[in-house]
Amino acid sequence: MFLLRKHIKALIILISAFFMHTQLLGQQKINGVNLVSPPSPTTVQDLATVKRISANWISIIPYAFMKPNQTWVKYDSSYQWWGETSKGTITLIEQAKALDLKIMLKPHIWVGGQGWAGDFVLEKEEDWLAWEANYTKYIIHFATIAEKHKVPLLCIGTELRQIIRQRPQFWHQLVHEIRDLYSGKLTYAANWDNYENVEFWNELDYIGIDGYFPLSDEKIPTLKDLEKKWMPWKKQLKEFSECYSTPIIFTEYGYQSCLFNTKTPWSSNSSIISEENQETSYRAFYDIFWNEKWFAGGFLWKWHLDPKSLQKKKTTFTPQGKMVENTILKFYSSNTLK
Repeated sequence: MFLLRKHIKALIILISAFFMHTQLLGQQKINGVNLVSPPSPTTVQDLATVKRISANWISIIPYAFMKPNQTWVKYDSSYQWWGETSKGTITLIEQAKALDLKIMLKPHIWVGGQGWAGDFVLEKEEDWLAWEANYTKYIIHFATIAEKHKVPLLCIGTELRQIIRQRPQFWHQLVHEIRDLYSGKLTYAANWDNYENVEFWNELDYIGIDGYFPLSDEKIPTLKDLEKKWMPWKKQLKEFSECYSTPIIFTEYGYQSCLFNTKTPWSSNSSIISEENQETSYRAFYDIFWNEKWFAGGFLWKWHLDPKSLQKKKTTFTPQGKMVENTILKFYSSNTLK
């Protein structure tokens, strides 16, 4: 009986993988970049810079703002950068279409005083309900823009770790409301350490993960070492994708150009520049994932449209003007799912 169950489970996984592969066959990899929302209007020529790495998708991020223990969600405010507003978002969508770039619209919360929204919690039920109403209004607003302008992919939230755990029913209802008005594909951007806690992956089209997985404590990790460190994560992600018969995308991924850059990739561990570290880290990631059928691609973090903002970015995430651009181009140029 045990062997029979084992064979049945293996058969289910095999069938799920087959149907997922059939669904993806012939599609292009999502060779994407997350745009830094520009503070002022930009041109089509500014956006066209993503073409030099053969990107075929962009992620536009209309930020909203909250404060700890508060229920409001503010967006389209007068103090926001142009690219974060509805007007700027729509213009960027139009510019992307002119360049034949596909778009993921990725609303993202910034919490005043702490930045990251992953630890945001409320105590009272009435406060939760008020916050849910405000967040729904925010997402529906941009879902409506996405539908009107035929944006093919909408991300319904980013790294809201505690809210995912504490309010699962809210997300089921939110997906239902979005589906009523938006005809494109949906994902959610889970942080690398809690994607298994999301209960609604089976209601979405992609499992979205912000892929800042810790890999090596070494100051200058080797390609061989990084590829070895990726293997347990790869196995876990592959099995997770097959379990849901849903492809995985990395809604964010990337490495800073500094020493110790794979120890805790989401934060800076050194002020010493190392473009070589950044290039090695990207190459290891692409070597491990880019030819996998269940892995549909991702959006590197991050790409600036304002040249002035690059002047002090020598150790930060952006690959612009750094040696890693050639590595990205190599893999982004070979973008058809096999």
